[in-house]
Amino acid sequence: MTIKENYQQIRAEVPDHVTIVAAVKTRTTDELKMLIDAGIADIGENYIQEAEEMRKALGDEARRVRWHFIGHLQTNKINKALELFDVIQTLDSVKLARAIDKRAETVMSILIEINSGREPQKTGLLPEDAEQAIREIAPLENLSIKGLMTMGPRFGNPEDARPYFKETKKLFDHIASLNIPGAEMDVLSMGMSNAYGIAIEEGSTLIRPGTLLFGERMSC
Repeated sequence: MTIKENYQQIRAEVPDHVTIVAAVKTRTTDELKMLIDAGIADIGENYIQEAEEMRKALGDEARRVRWHFIGHLQTNKINKALELFDVIQTLDSVKLARAIDKRAETVMSILIEINSGREPQKTGLLPEDAEQAIREIAPLENLSIKGLMTMGPRFGNPEDARPYFKETKKLFDHIASLNIPGAEMDVLSMGMSNAYGIAIEEGSTLIRPGTLLFGERMSC
């Protein structure tokens, strides 16, 4: 199947209220153009330099989509991230939030990244630390909290990811119930190519497929 057919199939399967953000790391500009022409409205990139090169190569085409940063953001890359992206999905500390707020000239939409699997090698706030962090981040003038994002542990069997999606949704609902000013809690970003269906069943409103759209990456 072509990239266009892959996107159309996923879009037909996924409920209308669920946003599809295409994970495009290491993909070519031509592949991205095909996806934009197919109708994708949101692009997710893990790497600052790659996003900069892609946007430059796409020219005016780059403005047809919203750009989401879905990688780990280092403080020395904040200025460039603010220039390139419309949404930062991976805000993982109060320290990073304050650094972004200090440098941003306009309001940046963010998601709070949750380490739902409590994996020491991964970034993200632990679920039990999220509420306090959000209370500290929400008042920052140049940040707008839109919701939560989680990677979750990766399993061969997508069903094994369900408990982690379920826990993140429970946290999402709890934070939403607090009505914290500055924390809108409209977006729950969960699920990539292997487990997006399970994620949607557990309440995801935004999925991040890559391989499902483009096929397997070519190995060198």
